[in-house]
Amino acid sequence: MPLLPPGPAEPAPLRWLGLAVDTCIVLLGGALVLVVFCNVVLHAFDADIAWTTEFGELVTVWTTFLGVAAAVRRNAHMTVTELIDLLPEPQPRLLADACIQAAVASVLVLLVWKGGVAANAGWGSVLTVLDWPMAVQYLSLPVGSAIALVFVAWDLLQIARGVPYQQRYAPVGASTA
Repeated sequence: MPLLPPGPAEPAPLRWLGLAVDTCIVLLGGALVLVVFCNVVLHAFDADIAWTTEFGELVTVWTTFLGVAAAVRRNAHMTVTELIDLLPEPQPRLLADACIQAAVASVLVLLVWKGGVAANAGWGSVLTVLDWPMAVQYLSLPVGSAIALVFVAWDLLQIARGVPYQQRYAPVGASTA
């Protein structure tokens, strides 16, 4: 059984990108659990891993922005669909979906741009204990947003091809008839 529900049917490069994102999220989460657990055990012996807090913050930020991309891939973000679900298929619904995804893409482009500016500015500052450039943490915003943008662009392409919502986001192997 997969760790996460399958995403929509997509070309191999997008599946690989999605698998890489999912794998990174699981590995980062596992590393965080391991480090925090070891630190808790060490506290019983009056010892401490000094960099646990900084590492935890860094991993949490990266997991958050990679999680955004994973959720975008699956259309798993919280949505209010009462009005859009009333639209008749296919054209009015496809037009509404295209407008929504275009707005999302615009925001993601802005986040990639501004996140890149912040990351670029962070190369001169370092994390206090880990002594890593702050840019390592700041890069999570443009990287996660860029990956999410790839998935949004794929959805926009599918919308342009006239693929209805139920087919674009049907679980792999599910009947869309």
